This record gives sequence, structure tokens and C-alpha cells, in this order.
Amino acid sequence: MKVLLLSRYSYLGASSRVRCYQYIPYLRNQGFDVTVAPLLDDNYIKDLYAGKRKRISLVISSYIQRIRSLLDARSYDLLWIEKELFPWLPAWAEGMLTRLKIPYIVEYDDAVFHRYDLNSNRAVRHLLGHKIDAVMRQAAVVIAGNEYIAKRARISGARRVEILPTVIDLEQYSPGPINRNKIFTIGWIGTPVTARYLHVAGSALTDVCQNNLARVLLVGSGHIALDGVPVEVRPWSKETEVEAIHSFDVGIMPLLDSPWERGKCGYKLIQYMACGRPVVASPVGVNNQIVEDGVNGFLASTKEEWVRALNALIDDHDLRVRMGIAGRKKVETHYCLQVTAPRLAEILHSVCE
Repeated sequence: MKVLLLSRYSYLGASSRVRCYQYIPYLRNQGFDVTVAPLLDDNYIKDLYAGKRKRISLVISSYIQRIRSLLDARSYDLLWIEKELFPWLPAWAEGMLTRLKIPYIVEYDDAVFHRYDLNSNRAVRHLLGHKIDAVMRQAAVVIAGNEYIAKRARISGARRVEILPTVIDLEQYSPGPINRNKIFTIGWIGTPVTARYLHVAGSALTDVCQNNLARVLLVGSGHIALDGVPVEVRPWSKETEVEAIHSFDVGIMPLLDSPWERGKCGYKLIQYMACGRPVVASPVGVNNQIVEDGVNGFLASTKEEWVRALNALIDDHDLRVRMGIAGRKKVETHYCLQVTAPRLAEILHSVCE
């Protein structure tokens, strides 16, 4: 089966890497002929993470390249679209695919529809507020990363909705031993775009670290200031991310509770748990399913709950070990490529049967 993957980003983009690219080796081993045509290249991602303004010339050239890719769409059995074909434009291209009877599946790991329907600009809400609903409705299958996104797809009238969580490859993530770090290390991994969520737990981190027996290690955040918190920032790389998580005593995922965040897929929690680390997270969206409070980690809403959860883990090495083992087991059962890749292959096959 010939499949054209129209991803949002090149490999440097985290969402495209974990939602699409990591499946390609498995799919090719199963006989799929997958061609990759990302919309935005690594230069766009580097500018985004560096906080630079978007280069309009780069975006225009990317859209032109995507049009060229679509001109060859008929030579494929199926198109695999990440989110949408042309961000900030109406769903004309997806509508054209439907009229030409070219099947496509579309996949989401974020509530991207809220960029339009909750946009502060009235014109955007008017013109694009229902765009993603149209993309979902015309797709052969909508693949959602969680129930929040799946619910929106069903409301839009999507013909078929499948939930595939964001996962890791067990062969890439090993459970490291629970060390007794001299200074308790509270870890976080992400991007400069998502580092702002650390402020949700900022005052709690200040309290926990005030006696100099704990510190915060951030991977991929770029520069960020947390008052009164000893912070070490390391650059992210695919080659060192597992080693970095192994140096954590606990992994955290603070989040705001708003519509956009309810659509997130909790990938960093999966990474921590795959490495055998307990977690502490805000009870927002899919975090409530990933984290079993008191079993593989803690859910924390208030400053007091964050402090209580982190101090409990600081004081009890055995608790960290038990929670780390429980988290790894849950990843092996629900949140790994070895479980979801065969399901994705079945979905792709079923569309063209």
C-alpha cells in the first residue's frame, strides 16, 4: 500500500516525530510504502524554539511545496495528514481530496481546533472556527490522541474515530535504577514553547527547594527563571534524552487547566514512567488517565498539593521505587509503540480494503 505522509513538521518537530515518524520503520516492515512530505522544515522549528518571528517567505515556500506534493496525490492509496493541510486557510484542499475521492486519514495530538474557534480575533473565529470540524468530517478516519479530541471529532460528524495515545518505543526507553541523588532532582523535559507551564508549580518548587536539598533539572526548556529555585538547564537531544531522565528522581508536568491544555497527550509523563520514574502532574485532561494517584505518582492542583507530593517522594525512597515500577508497567501495557503500531497498521489497511 502506498501512503503519503503529510506531516506538519520535519523530524525536529516533537509532535510529528512521536505521532508519525516513529511508526514508519514498523509500517515499512509490514509492507507499507510510506513517502514523507513535511510542511515545515527544521529551520522553521529552530526559529520557533529560539523565539524568533516567523519568516513569511519560508512559510510561503512551504505551502508551495505542499501544493506540489498534492499534485501527485492520485498515485497513492491513502494520504496520512497530520492536523490539516494548510494552517490558517479554509479546508478547501481537504474538500478537493474528498471530491476527487482520494481517501485520507487525519491525526491530532493537540486540540488544534481551539486555535480557530477560541481565537481572540473575531474574523478568524468566523472564517475558520469550524475548519477542523470539516477536515474531520471528510476524513476516512480521525485518529485522536485522547478522548477530548475524539469527542470533538464525533461532534463534528466524523465517520470513524480511533484513539491512539502518544507513545514511546520500549526499545529506546529502559527503566533506570532509582538512585539516591545527593540533591533530590525534580526533572522536566519539553520545549521552550511549553516551558511556561513550569510557572504553574513555581511557588511550590521554591518551597521544596528552599533547604537546598532539592533542585530542578530542565531539559529543552531554554532559559527560564524560577524565583528561589536552583535550576540546571540542558539542551534536548534525541541521543541523550533517556540518559537525562534517568538522572531525575521525579518527573513533573504542571499544566494550566484550559481548553487547549485539556487536549494535550501527556507525552512527557509517558517518557518519565518508561524510565521508571514516579511523576507529579496537574490533573488536566489525559493526565487524569495516565497518572493513577498514589500508585505511579501524584496529581496536584494547588501549591499545597504539589509541595506535599514532592516532599513525600523526597522522604521515601521505597515509594519512588514502587511508583517507578508501576509507571513502567503501565507504559508497557498501554503507552508503547509495540502496542499501538499494529493498531495503526490495521487502521491504514482497513481504509483501503
